[in-house]
Amino acid sequence: MKKGILGLLIGFMVIVSGCSSTTSGSQNDGPREIRLGYQASPNGELLAKARGSLEKKYPDTKIKWIKFESGRDINNAMAGGSIDFGLVGTPPGAIGVANKVPYKIYYLHDIIGESEALVVKKEAGIKSLNDLKGKKIATTFSSTAHYSLLSALKKQKINISKENITLLDMQSPDILAAWKRGDIDGAYVWQPLQTNLINDGGNILISSKEVAKQGSLTGEFGIVHNEFAEKYPNIVKGYISVLDESVNYYHKNPKKSAELLAKELNLTPEQSLKTMQQLTWLNKSDQQAYFQSNGKLAHVLKDTGDFLESQKDIPSSPDLKTYQQALLNNFSK
Repeated sequence: MKKGILGLLIGFMVIVSGCSSTTSGSQNDGPREIRLGYQASPNGELLAKARGSLEKKYPDTKIKWIKFESGRDINNAMAGGSIDFGLVGTPPGAIGVANKVPYKIYYLHDIIGESEALVVKKEAGIKSLNDLKGKKIATTFSSTAHYSLLSALKKQKINISKENITLLDMQSPDILAAWKRGDIDGAYVWQPLQTNLINDGGNILISSKEVAKQGSLTGEFGIVHNEFAEKYPNIVKGYISVLDESVNYYHKNPKKSAELLAKELNLTPEQSLKTMQQLTWLNKSDQQAYFQSNGKLAHVLKDTGDFLESQKDIPSSPDLKTYQQALLNNFSK
């Protein structure tokens, strides 16, 4: 959200290295290596990673999983050409499209519900959003959590400056440390950090499910570097089939899926299943209404971009057509 982020993105844009160095070869041969920027989100991509599904589909290709803490960092990596695939939420995705980061959106992993929420300390005396006056709240700027927090405050007509609310930009590990030190009164976060804060004396004040009902929908989707998508369209389609199979596996085997994700999320299988159920997992057929030429996803991105522009987090929000052109809707058929 800071000007420095935009500058960093622009700086990375001039880097020419990246896809060409690790994805050389003909379309028939496929890439030597596929680099995936992932986040520890309880969705189909993390389950595919846990099951080794992509490695099984492309046994002769090196699969490199690179963990990131936020979509903002994935945007920077994609701008610099250091990853081929990535996962971002709707706000960083809207920012990426607005700043012409060279990627396309190929898959909608999930719609965020209770998996993201504002967790506050029990002893802080916070019973409603109006009680945030003078409090310190952490979140990751440019994230779905940050967007939902700002949307919730705006809906309640709460002025951050006038109410002396301090918003702190932190990544998940730093939020947990600040929480334990008592440096913050609350945090708008995603899973599995949300569960950790609740277990350490936190209460949920509002979730993204409630914020979505108020009109600010958030979700997570897959992005692919333009160069990779143009050079290896069959790989993109192949990965979509892997993700689709992963989602269907979860729907048929929720408990087994939770056991597999427990290690990735550092939660118990029971906690893992609960966090997975807090997201709406979408398979290919579920996504059609979102990826159509005038579908829901482009409109969600446009609304998100307009909000970010009103908050002066991006210079301007592109028109709807720009967001529509960022979707690879032919790959999800």
